[in-house]
Amino acid sequence: MPRETTYKDAGVDIDEAARAVSLIKKVASKTLTPDVLTSIGSFGAGFSLKGFRNPVLISSADGVGTKLKVAFATGRHDTVGEDLVNHCVNDIAVQGATPLFFLDYFAVGKLDAKVCGDVVAGIARGCKKNGCALIGGETAEMPGMYAPGAYDLAGFIVGAVEEKGLLTGSGITPGDVVLGLPSNGLHTNGYSLARQIFFEAAGHTPETRLPELRDTLANELLKVHKSYLKPIQSLLGLKALKGAAHITGGGLTDNVPRILPDTCAVEIDVHAWPRQPIFQVLQDFGAIPDNDLRRTFNLGIGMVFVVSRQKLGFVSQKLKKLREPFYEIGRVVARPSKRSPKVIYL
Repeated sequence: MPRETTYKDAGVDIDEAARAVSLIKKVASKTLTPDVLTSIGSFGAGFSLKGFRNPVLISSADGVGTKLKVAFATGRHDTVGEDLVNHCVNDIAVQGATPLFFLDYFAVGKLDAKVCGDVVAGIARGCKKNGCALIGGETAEMPGMYAPGAYDLAGFIVGAVEEKGLLTGSGITPGDVVLGLPSNGLHTNGYSLARQIFFEAAGHTPETRLPELRDTLANELLKVHKSYLKPIQSLLGLKALKGAAHITGGGLTDNVPRILPDTCAVEIDVHAWPRQPIFQVLQDFGAIPDNDLRRTFNLGIGMVFVVSRQKLGFVSQKLKKLREPFYEIGRVVARPSKRSPKVIYL
C-alpha cells in the first residue's frame, strides 16, 4: 500500500494558515467602516456606495517591488504593508478619488504566521490612516515557488469620486504653476538599482551606517512610502487643484506627462528643491547618468500639484496650514509640437 501522504507533507501547513488567518482577521476588523456589508472571511466582500449620487469607481493594483528584499535581509516586515497601501492610495487620489476599500495578496513558499501577521498589520495600519477598509485578500502558500524566507506582496484598491469631481488635468494651461511635495526617500521605486549599488557593487550590508545618511541603510531604505491623501483632498475641496501626479517608477520624466494635455509641457527647475542625501549618495556611488537617475528615482519629489498662478497664494497658505512642505519647482508652458518633450529640465 502507498504511504499515507498529507497536505503538510507536500509543503502546505493548514494549521499555520489558520493561525495566519486568525491574526489577519484581528487587525483587519479594526479597519472596517459602516459601509462594509460583509464580515472578514466571506467568499466575496460587499461595500455600499449609498453616500454617493453619481459615483465613478477608480481602482488600482500595485506591489512593493524589490524593496521586499530589504525586508527579507533585515527581518523587518512591519513597514512594507503600509508602503503598499500608501502607493495605491496615491494612485487613485490623484484622480480625485476617496479610498473605500483595499484587498491584499500575500504569496509565500512556506508560511510563517508571524511574518504574515506583521505584513498584514502594516497593511491594516495604512488602511486605517487613509480611512479605507481592509475587506479581503488572499494568503497563498505555494511550496517551491519562492526561496526560503521570501514572499511577494500586492494590493488592489477601490475608491470613488463624484463624476463632476473627477480630476483629469484637462484644464491645465500654460502659465500654471508646478508644485512639488517632498518624498520620504525612495518610496517604492528604484530598489533594484539601489540594492545593486549598495549591496553588490559597494559591498555594504543593511546595517552599514553611512555618514552622509546619518543612519543605517536599512532604516533609510525601509522608510515608508508617504501618503498624500490629506493635502490632495483639502485642495480638491477648495477647487484649487488642476492636476496631480504621483511620482513613482519613471520619475518626474514619465509621470508628470500623464496629466498634461497634449498642447502643454512643463519646465522643471532641478535646483528648486534640496536633494535628499540618499539620491546624491546613489549617484556618487553608482555614477548614474542624470537621465537614468531622473527616470528611476523620484529625486525627493513624491507628488506634483498643478495650480493656477492666481490661486498660488491661496494654495500655499492651505499647505502651510496643513504643515505640508512644498516647493515651487516649475511652470506649464506651451508645447511646440507633439514630438516635443513634455518635461524640460532647467
